[in-house]
Formats: sequence, structure tokens, C-alpha cells
Amino acid sequence: MSELRFNELRGEPVVYAIHRQDRTFLPTREHCPLCPTRPGGPETEIPLAQFEIVVFENRFPAFEAPSGTAEVIVYTDDHELSLATLPPARVEALMWVWRQRYEELGAREDVEYVYIFENRGVEVGVTLHHPHGQIYAYPFIPPVAATELGRHAGGCLQCQLIRFEITARRRLLINEAGIVAYVPESARWPYEVHVTTRAHRSALPDVPPAGRRGLLAAMQRVTRAYDRLFEAPMPYMMAMHQSPAEVSAQAHLHVEFYPILRDRGKLKYLAGSESGAGVFINDTLAEESADRLRSLLE
Repeated sequence: MSELRFNELRGEPVVYAIHRQDRTFLPTREHCPLCPTRPGGPETEIPLAQFEIVVFENRFPAFEAPSGTAEVIVYTDDHELSLATLPPARVEALMWVWRQRYEELGAREDVEYVYIFENRGVEVGVTLHHPHGQIYAYPFIPPVAATELGRHAGGCLQCQLIRFEITARRRLLINEAGIVAYVPESARWPYEVHVTTRAHRSALPDVPPAGRRGLLAAMQRVTRAYDRLFEAPMPYMMAMHQSPAEVSAQAHLHVEFYPILRDRGKLKYLAGSESGAGVFINDTLAEESADRLRSLLE
């Protein structure tokens, strides 16, 4: 069982989930718990010989009822694929699953914020190689989301940022079919990219089907560009920001990618300034990052 404490000095919640210390750590391909259970093979978390997408409660959750929950979304039964390389039909199915989980979890009385995310790469701390993402259904609104919502007090700040980036054009990567992707002017991470809807949409259920397909298609284009950048799978964190369970019209759905390679074989560490003072120091100019990524989009 997790325990929630509060850091008074920083004004941040801290979750103690000591049972996660024993979670599965980088098993071999033959013992992957997210692969299908093959006849005669070891039993995995998924008792099926093949599947499309599977969602289940995390065996080592940071949150669990009656104070939220934590879920795992396995994108595919193919161990070698990734978000970047999922076929179109699977991508559309994944978007449907994300929307369905957002609605169902957000309707629970013990959930205030549904956070869809993906960690990719051992450099980020991934403990399972199989392509998957996670959902944390928080029993509170987490600090980053709360800060963003507070910044919308004078109108949707995300809408303003989109207009700014479209006008500037210098950092714009994609502006097609109502979907915009760009390297933000104040990017904290090398090659950070934000993907969003041009129209104001608070959450996935508010986005028309064509818009949801376009959103994930843009996300795939960005992640494929990442893999081309240094000719290796890019480790990254993907964070989906949207309206809390108690709907706020000012929330604006957007997806943020934090790739953690600053150059070939060189990691961007969160060291003293970032971790201790809260000031990011970026080694890469946003405009130059945008130029490099733009040249790698299809």
C-alpha cells in the first residue's frame, strides 16, 4: 500500500511505494512479462497467445483504490515494435483505448487527474523493454498540471503559444489538418517537442475522430524523427496533459516529448541547477533543434 506525504518546503506531494522496489527489472527477451504467453513457454502477465492491445492494473502500483490507480497499456504483442512503428490500425486502436481509459478512470470518485504517459529506454529508467505506456489516475491534481491550469487564468495560454509558434514559424515542425507540433521557444530538454490540437480541445473525448488520428500520426512522425536523429532508438518521456476529472474549459490537450539525448551517446542529466534550483540549462538552441528535426520528418 502506498503512503502519500507532503513536502511542506517545496509544496509538493511525495508518494512512498516501497513495494515497487521488488518490481521486475530488465528481464531477458525470453522472459518478458508483457509478451504473449506462448504454448510451452513461461506464463506472462497476458495469458493469450496473441493480442492487439492489453490494459491491466500495474502489479507494483504507485496508486491503488481507494486512492486512485495505476494501469499498464501494452501497445502490441510484437516485442520489437515501438510507438513510432505501430501500424495505422493499431495506432487508431491505441487512441481509442487512451480515450476510453481517460473517461472511465476520470469518472471515479477517488480520481482527480488522469495522466497518460510513456517512458522509453533504460536511460529513462524503464524496467521492461516491451512497447508499453502507463496511466496514473491520481487522487489529486499533480503540481505540473495544477501550475499549467493556474497559468490559464487570463485565457488559454496554450492557444496563445500555438498562435505564437505558427506566426514565428522558426520552430514549427507540423501544421497540418488541425494538428501542430513544434519545439517550444523555451524548450528545457534538447529536442523537446510539443504536439497539440490547433483548436481548443480540453481532452481526448473533445477531439473529433479525424483529429485524434491526426494527433497520433503527428506523434509517430516526431518519434520516428527522434530515432533518425542519432541513428538509434531515442530514449524519451512522453507526457499527455489534458483536463482534470473535474473539467476545466481552460485546459488544452497537448502532448510533450522529452528526449534525453543531447547528442550522439550523450545524455542530458538533471543535475544541480535543474534538480536543486529548478532552472534548466539547455545545451541546444530551440531553433537549431527544430531545423534538425524538421529535416528528418517524412
